[in-house]
Amino acid sequence: MARDCPNSEDGGRSRGGGGGACYKCNEEGHMARDCPNSASNDRPTEDADSLFQGVPTGINFSKYDGIHVDVSGSNAPPPIDSFENSGLNQHLLSNIEHSKYTKPTPVQKYAIPIILQKRDLMACAQTGSGKTAAFLIPIVNDLITDRNLPNNADQMTQEPLAIVVAPTRELVIQIGSEARKFSYDSTIRADVLYGGTSTNYQSNRIKRGCHILAATPGRLLDFVDKGKVSFSQLRYLILDEADRMLDMGFSPAIRKMVEHPSMPEKGVRQTLMFSATFPEEIQKMASEFMHNYLFLTVGIVGAANADVEQTFFKVQQFDKRQKLLSILKESGTDRTLVFVEQKRNADFIASLCSQSNIPTTSIHGDRLQREREEALRDFRTGKMPVLVATAVAARGLDIRDVRHVINYDLPQTIDEYVHRIGRTGRVGNLGKATSFYDPDSDRPLVWSLKKILIDAQQPVPDWLSEEADLAGDSSVQFSGRGGFGARDVRNKGRGRQVNADNAFDNVSSAPASTFNEAAGDDDAWD
Repeated sequence: MARDCPNSEDGGRSRGGGGGACYKCNEEGHMARDCPNSASNDRPTEDADSLFQGVPTGINFSKYDGIHVDVSGSNAPPPIDSFENSGLNQHLLSNIEHSKYTKPTPVQKYAIPIILQKRDLMACAQTGSGKTAAFLIPIVNDLITDRNLPNNADQMTQEPLAIVVAPTRELVIQIGSEARKFSYDSTIRADVLYGGTSTNYQSNRIKRGCHILAATPGRLLDFVDKGKVSFSQLRYLILDEADRMLDMGFSPAIRKMVEHPSMPEKGVRQTLMFSATFPEEIQKMASEFMHNYLFLTVGIVGAANADVEQTFFKVQQFDKRQKLLSILKESGTDRTLVFVEQKRNADFIASLCSQSNIPTTSIHGDRLQREREEALRDFRTGKMPVLVATAVAARGLDIRDVRHVINYDLPQTIDEYVHRIGRTGRVGNLGKATSFYDPDSDRPLVWSLKKILIDAQQPVPDWLSEEADLAGDSSVQFSGRGGFGARDVRNKGRGRQVNADNAFDNVSSAPASTFNEAAGDDDAWD
């Protein structure tokens, strides 16, 4: 309707407070409670308490120390053992402390010194492992210590120093929030670009100055083509969830970025790629625009988190609805994430639960941007304790303290299953995952499901073992990928395996990781 038009030119000024304009900054495109604008160009005025919220450390956080790490490439720097002894700026250390980071995770231990050493990096790390902080902390450290940091406020063409490209709007928003967290109360300005929001609003906002920009590929290239953003001063190009961007068809967009006339050449800019998996074809393509890069792999992609209690029910398709309601009523609804395969089922099941007095919302690719953001906000705050989602919510989103994941529909791949249940039991917290197994559609996964339960040292139901025996060789085999999400194709898997708390060793004696998850499919939201 007209009152919801995102392209209004008057910003709602003529309509008072009811026209959709934020009353804090009098601009459209967001609500007042989400206002990203500061009172001045130099100092953010965001509420520190809400900005520094994060996932609390769980009782099994120490398991991180046993995770295997593989680093390959020449002259890799040693890992850090703490934030305090890493040489980071004191102001940044204060923001890290306020963010409730007490100890670096394995990907942070190794990636931070690599990036500080100005090396290109290809890092295989999972959502929830701290990878966003792993690349933002050294970047913010560089900018916060730069006495000649450019003041690019009021420039028609913004020239960010760091650009993070990610596949979905929600992930971009999350990265932008993290960047503002680490650069809080400094002169560094971080902003976001993504589709589904007025380009006029975003253009006016970034003109106030932007040093760190998180963006989806389509909206970023749109702003570049229109001369609103230039790569000319870029120091850091970061591709987050790189495998998913290529799976979603963004390969031409990525290539257009790195080949753009204003893009500094490799070796001049620093290129960082983070992903849950790095298949050989992605590595070969990425090597074209990376210079003398190091390859870092953390954890065992494809192994389920042992901190997640996995339960399976053999349920026919038409019996799933009543089974779901029964589970929610019996076990409670506190922070429950329900996954479905089809978008149309998400709204239907959310409505079904709500009619049964279970407050439920949904998120999928057909919902409007403001509807998706509101659904995530309601779930995060507890207003709606149950969220029904397609796989779009299973990638990159750092939703705090999910207690229970329910696979109403099992996914088509075992890696997606592991990624979904990785939404709970994160950062050492205990979690619970319940899955509905339909013999008519899910048998191709059954052998891998059995192996995942065995590897996680959890009981295998007798009926599941029988199903696996029936499936035999027709079942989709567990991917494994040799213990990691990828091996460096430059040395055919002969990396140096190290313990996350020790310096490089020829062979690691650390146990296999129990904190892992793998990639899942997303709706293309750009």
